[in-house]
Parts: sequence; C-alpha cells; structure tokens
Amino acid sequence: MMDYPLLNVFMTTLWVFLWILWFILLFRVIGDLFRDDSMSGWAKAGWCFFVVVLPFLGIFVYLIARGRGMGEREGQAALKAEADLKEFVRETAATGHATELTKLVELKDHGDITTEEYERAKAKVLAA
Repeated sequence: MMDYPLLNVFMTTLWVFLWILWFILLFRVIGDLFRDDSMSGWAKAGWCFFVVVLPFLGIFVYLIARGRGMGEREGQAALKAEADLKEFVRETAATGHATELTKLVELKDHGDITTEEYERAKAKVLAA
C-alpha cells in the first residue's frame, strides 16, 4: 500500500485545478486579444509576448487592465451571433415559402392540380 496522506491528495487536486483554471484563462485572454478589433497588431503581439513570457503576471495584468472590455466584447459577439442566427432563419423561412410556391405554380401549370387546389395550398403556405 502506498503512503500518500489525505492532505497530499487534497494539495495535488488543488494544484491540478489551478493549472486547469490557468489554461482556461490563458485561452480566454488570447482569444480576446485576437477578437479585439480596436487594438493594433503590435499591441496584440506585445500582450501575447507578455502573457507567454510571464504567464501568471501577464494574465493577471491583462485581466486588471482589460477585464471590463472582455465582457463587453463577449456580449457584443453573443448579440451578433444571435442576430446572424435570426437573419439565417428569416432567410431560410422566406426561401422555403418561395420554393413551395414555385412548386405549386409548376404543378398548376402542368395540370397536376386544379386552380382551386392551387389557391388552397397557396393559402396554407402563406399562412405558415
């Protein structure tokens, strides 16, 4: 049986947790750096250098100096993603109606459905 006291297990778990937390923060900071359009390329390179060379200090300084902006940029990105999704759904729905109406016109022109059936089906498509 190994001699590994409970306190050592706790400390090892704590260190693993802190390393995972640090890596998450590192990826968030670097992602925010490249997402920010207001910074020049030199400023981004400087921050990346600072975060890589002095990792813990670099992350903490970045969070202190630009932490508020991180939340605002992430919120703007979420709003843009939501707007893009709504626009996609709107375009897809409009395209779907147009496609169905085109098929109905073709069926009517070929004589596969009557004018009454066409009008009923068109009303259903436009109501949806």
